[in-house]
Amino acid sequence: MRTVASYLRVIIFLIIAFYIMEFAVDSGEQMAIEKYPVIWAVLGIALLFMIAIEISIEALKTILYKSMKPDAQKLYDENVAKEREKQFATLKAYYKKIVGGKPIEEEQEIILDHNYDGIKELDNDLPPWWVWGFYATILFAVIYMARFHIFSGVDQATEYEQEEAAAQLAIEEYKRTAKDLVDVNTVVVLTEASDLKAGKAVFELNCVACHKSDGGGGIGPNLTDENWILGGGIKNVFKTISEGGRDGKGMIAWKQNLKPAEMAQVASYVLTLQGTTPAEPKAPEGEIWIDPDAPKENPEEKLIEQATDSVVVTMN
Repeated sequence: MRTVASYLRVIIFLIIAFYIMEFAVDSGEQMAIEKYPVIWAVLGIALLFMIAIEISIEALKTILYKSMKPDAQKLYDENVAKEREKQFATLKAYYKKIVGGKPIEEEQEIILDHNYDGIKELDNDLPPWWVWGFYATILFAVIYMARFHIFSGVDQATEYEQEEAAAQLAIEEYKRTAKDLVDVNTVVVLTEASDLKAGKAVFELNCVACHKSDGGGGIGPNLTDENWILGGGIKNVFKTISEGGRDGKGMIAWKQNLKPAEMAQVASYVLTLQGTTPAEPKAPEGEIWIDPDAPKENPEEKLIEQATDSVVVTMN
């Protein structure tokens, strides 16, 4: 028992030392032992000291015991035996109660007449822990049936479907906000200065040879007018950058060289060139692109607006 007590003291000491380190060392959201691995060494040294102390205590007890007279040693051993009997007395009594059964001395009272090759059978009662567990399963079954089959509670199948739907929404939201997971279906125009600056850097590194630094066009088309060969808008421009231009005479596909986030940035930057005035603009190519998702003008509202403008001009 002295050895068990020693082990318990060492374990308790290590737990206390661990929590002291966690509360004393500022490690942010990480555990201190993760952020500062040197703490492992500190705890190891503390453990060695604690083991040395326990060994010293046990050695001192042994020396004192051997220095005692035989009568004193006998009295000491008797006192230790009594203390061991008293240890965990309540727990031992509770254990015997829940396990049930009779002591070996009383087994003669419950021996049955069955005898198989000298093996006899005892008529023990079921252990109380088993009986209580059986009653608990019956109670659980009644509550479960009432909750999920009588009062229409959310069962496991419905719970799974709800969690799966929530997970799909979380995935979609993550895909929408994760820049490197953007594709032609989810790309949107980026307006942050940092994104446009990054897009400009990509453009100047990879695109100026064909489109010139101001987007006026050279080998490639003019990017500042309203005409587009493969369609305008962020989705078409992103697709053209990713998949390349027309077969045989369009630009290469950049999806092997640029990340999705970089393609979204350079596509957004290209759209900012619309309406600017390049030094040597190339003639328009393709067709004027009209955004199909843009709100359409109401002819009646346009007539009213024109009439209002005429009245204002006349009055002036």
